[in-house]
Amino acid sequence: MRRDTFLKSMLALAAAGAWPLSAQAAVNMKMMIPANPGGGWDSTGRALGRALQDAGLASSVQFENKGGAAGAIGLAQFVNASKGDANALMVMGAVMLGGIITGKPPVSLSQATPIARLTSEYNVFVVPAESPLKTMKDVIEQMKKDVGSVKWGGGSRGSTEHVAAAMIAREVGVDAAKINYVPFRGGGEATAAILGGNVTVGGSGYSEFAQYIDTGKMRALAVTSGTRLAGINVPTLQELGINVVIGNWRGVYGAPGITPEQRKALTELVIKATKSKAWADALAKNSWTPAVMAGAEFEDFVDREFASLRAIMAKSGMV
Repeated sequence: MRRDTFLKSMLALAAAGAWPLSAQAAVNMKMMIPANPGGGWDSTGRALGRALQDAGLASSVQFENKGGAAGAIGLAQFVNASKGDANALMVMGAVMLGGIITGKPPVSLSQATPIARLTSEYNVFVVPAESPLKTMKDVIEQMKKDVGSVKWGGGSRGSTEHVAAAMIAREVGVDAAKINYVPFRGGGEATAAILGGNVTVGGSGYSEFAQYIDTGKMRALAVTSGTRLAGINVPTLQELGINVVIGNWRGVYGAPGITPEQRKALTELVIKATKSKAWADALAKNSWTPAVMAGAEFEDFVDREFASLRAIMAKSGMV
């Protein structure tokens, strides 16, 4: 093949996006964040974007926030607008699974392409500093008197904090189906509602509330882990006699219709990003636990999580 013919062929392949990502020096990535700014998905997506650029794997990352319905609105847009786009990623996690179970949206997560799990963390329940409820015991006593008087605030319906609140109610003898849960589209909205006293108790990943706990604007009551979190002096629900343990995790999916080769290359790109200094800094800053899992293992994990979460939610009267 003549040299000029070869070069023309290579340029045509690049223009068509036919080269695997790993063969390109750096790409222009698109990151769908199916939540409003200020929450865990937002911080995860932006941290991954910075890591991709820090590692020289992406020349740019375009972020788009589309909150609502536990991520189902963003998922629908991602599925419909990104078909075959090997440079597109969407942040997702346990919250999306719960939202799909409760909301039964017309779009399915299976329409997108599993790439990798990134992090895991546990939730913390907090009250505003001026709250008359000082402990989780106070919250439970109030809930037993009048279940509706305790407003639980957190992510979308079906989120891990919603499931945890329902599990707490069930464990203490309160009808879980009657809890007063107020969902928010993003962590920023939930934080404002807690600080403003618009909800009684707030729940989210510890990293989202850490700065407010550290400055005394929020009081941490309990975490949903099995053992105390390292360096964090907050009791577990189990320590308080409430047998509830539930974790949160976050990951990324690729667009529908990408080829197996493109999926492999995109997965390699993400895995490389998780080994960058920028990603290590994000883990430390947000107290995220690294939980990288990819390929068929991640796909099977999501299937098991769906089944497990559906069973928990059914037992708690949520579905």
